[in-house]
Amino acid sequence: MLAFLKNHPFGVEAFFKNSVVLTFSVPKDQIIHLIPECLELDTYNEKYAFIAVAMVQTKQLRPKGFPRILGNNFFLIGYRVFVRYRSMTGKTLRGLYILRSETDKKKMQLLGNTFTHYNYNTIDINWLESGQTIEINSKQSDFNVTVENTHNESISLPDQSPFDNWKEARRFAGPLPFTFTYNQKNKKVLIIEGVRENWKPTPLKVVKYNFPFLQKMNLSEIRLANAFIIENIPYYWKKGKTELWKEENSREP
Repeated sequence: MLAFLKNHPFGVEAFFKNSVVLTFSVPKDQIIHLIPECLELDTYNEKYAFIAVAMVQTKQLRPKGFPRILGNNFFLIGYRVFVRYRSMTGKTLRGLYILRSETDKKKMQLLGNTFTHYNYNTIDINWLESGQTIEINSKQSDFNVTVENTHNESISLPDQSPFDNWKEARRFAGPLPFTFTYNQKNKKVLIIEGVRENWKPTPLKVVKYNFPFLQKMNLSEIRLANAFIIENIPYYWKKGKTELWKEENSREP
């Protein structure tokens, strides 16, 4: 397979029907090893780093400009770390580094692994809604989440959240404008920029959750920091671009 195909060689657009995102805080020294040398952790109070689990109902995914009828519908589960990258021009970009990607469609696994570096796996994903309650689960991955979408901005943050208010928490709501992939062999960074409109994350009340993938990391102080839902959002990703990373663009110590 031609390697350049994995570098997002064309723009892609989709419609996010629902995106439920749970973000967890972790002392930064516990997850610094999860990201490549070209990136630094995006932290809060210089103490906490963050891992997000995004569960997305995606509609009409297709190359940008193609008819909607040619798009693909699927569920996506993504585990991401909040990071920053200093570009060749000296600009700091906030974004995400992908740890794991899962989908419920074999076709999406094939296309995703052809045109990205995200290493998709296919699993069963069940999304159930009853009134204000949303339940998402998978037997194969053994994860489950139950949240309540009350459309109430005054609900409380999770008990152990490091944030003082939802305004602070929204800075780590995800997804962020950029996603990064790194080729350590040739020191090249792949930058994918996402574009969206009418972006307003709404706080969720988390009833319960279980993510074995996070448990296997053996993070001793991982805490639920926030939970949001984003609904009915057109979204597109620009064609990926690469640049050479230089040693002077070092991460935080």
